Amino acid sequence: MRISAVAWDVDGTLVHSEPRHHRALLSASALWGVDLSDLPDETFQGVHVADVWSALKTRYPSRLSFSDWLAAINDAYLSDQEAMSVIPGALETVKLFAEVGVLQICVSNSNRPIVDANIEGLGISKMIVGSISLDDVTNGKPNAEPYLKACSALGIENSSVVAIEDSATGLRSAVSAGLLTVAFTSDPIIAKLADFTTDDLRSLQSLFGSTLCRPTVAS
Repeated sequence: MRISAVAWDVDGTLVHSEPRHHRALLSASALWGVDLSDLPDETFQGVHVADVWSALKTRYPSRLSFSDWLAAINDAYLSDQEAMSVIPGALETVKLFAEVGVLQICVSNSNRPIVDANIEGLGISKMIVGSISLDDVTNGKPNAEPYLKACSALGIENSSVVAIEDSATGLRSAVSAGLLTVAFTSDPIIAKLADFTTDDLRSLQSLFGSTLCRPTVAS
């Protein structure tokens, strides 16, 4: 097993953004007089935004379009003044991988403005090759497309890339694309979907150890 690249999920893996997403959903919904305060904070963790809309659209005025709803949520997320909550160990692990020459890319089910804001907030733009957002693919996670596109951008064989994911949706995407997988979770059900599991990102160095290597570009 040779690991030449790491594909990071962002929401819930590098940044604890689920509360921020939930606040954005509630704030945007209030613009149309819709109260979603009955929903637990992590109701839609890892869920494709189109599926969130499908689950909730009957609670909104019939005239509201998906695009207007999504734009309002993104605006609310970007204007949130609360400090971004970084997952413990995330920054030092990304930095460590960059220092040893392991290529890194972010793969997210969020829209481009959200992904860019999270990467900027984390301060990791110079440590990664780039990112794949929901806007860059036809089919988001759990479809394999986001991770297939990430591997193509990296120029690395899929089997030499490890995906770090906190949700079943993301893990299914990475597994379908043929990547090695790490479940960043303490949930045993989600953990069963992955090759490895951890609840501390700082353990990734010891988990892979000498298998981390500089990349061999795919032909």
